[in-house]
Amino acid sequence: MPETPEFREAVIDLGALTANVEHLRDVIGTEHVMAVVKANAYGHGAVECARAALAGGADWLGVADVSEALQLRDAGIDAPVLAWLHDPDADFRPAIEAGVDLGVSSVTQLDAVAVARRALVEAGRLHGQAFVQLKLETGLSRNGISEPDWAAAFARARELERAGEIVVRGVFSHVSNASPDDDAEAVAVFTRGLAEAEAAGLTPELRHLAASAAALSIPDARFNLVRLGISIYGLSPFAGRTSAELGLSPVMTLRGRVAAVRRVPGGTGVSYDYTYRTKGESTLALVPLGYAEGIPRHASSRATVSIRGERFRISGRVAMDQFVIDVDDHDVQVGDEVVLFGDPSTGVPSADDWAEAAGTINYEIVTRIGARVRRTFVGRP
Repeated sequence: MPETPEFREAVIDLGALTANVEHLRDVIGTEHVMAVVKANAYGHGAVECARAALAGGADWLGVADVSEALQLRDAGIDAPVLAWLHDPDADFRPAIEAGVDLGVSSVTQLDAVAVARRALVEAGRLHGQAFVQLKLETGLSRNGISEPDWAAAFARARELERAGEIVVRGVFSHVSNASPDDDAEAVAVFTRGLAEAEAAGLTPELRHLAASAAALSIPDARFNLVRLGISIYGLSPFAGRTSAELGLSPVMTLRGRVAAVRRVPGGTGVSYDYTYRTKGESTLALVPLGYAEGIPRHASSRATVSIRGERFRISGRVAMDQFVIDVDDHDVQVGDEVVLFGDPSTGVPSADDWAEAAGTINYEIVTRIGARVRRTFVGRP
């Protein structure tokens, strides 16, 4: 890790990410692994993390929308990519031309992909087919083709495939992680969908249902590809199991520098609304990260940071650009490193600690880190 921190900095350990992917591949054992790098790789940096995941053995990349897929292509990444969430009026031509697989959740989307493909062929910009993966609704009540609509969707997909318009490369869905019974039911529904697709004449190469939690805990949900998101960033998808217990190392360390210190008398109010007052004469240290950087205001007076190897709790409200730490009589100076979270094996707070303090999940803590925070990439594979 760089010795002198930036004013606001997220240090991203790409070597840890590569090692996490290698470990997960060994543990899960599926033929294919998709590294999910949507939402700027959960706040870690999409392009750099995509390359690190591929170096660790991932052979697919997953994103939410086409713009994220095209960002990878623009960076020169030519690995297979799936994008699955689309604007109702999306123009699929750029994705098809860039060789991006499109997750399709309706007959309407199937037809829109076919129309976009024909337009590219007529313009002389494409000489092959468009690749789609059919998303099935299996109980999460979000995106996906509902079971009563499967027959029509499979028939239309097969018709377009026979016409040379598309290739149905995959069929996929998701589980809710609500309970073992709910997830078992999702596996059963998905298995039924695969059988119905096959009966309709479709022969998808890829079959995937499991994201990180199901991939690690439900062998029956693995099929031949798993989509790994939070786990590749070294964070646990389970409330009761730590990253270390899963053999994973957190990839992001969020840190900054003390911007100011002041000595104040007892009873001094701190930050907005004076929800915190010093108990006696004390030193206050100002940390230049706030909710504009993604620091949750709900963690006010609850989350802790590390300064000079000591843990200190936030004092009072998190503001837009800053928060305050009462360090009592500890020797804290302007310019000292402040670690908000990172790898707890080094003695600093974890993203899970912050999630607990804010009443949320570790996914949100890392994903919400904003653009003012500089990403510094270390340990490149």
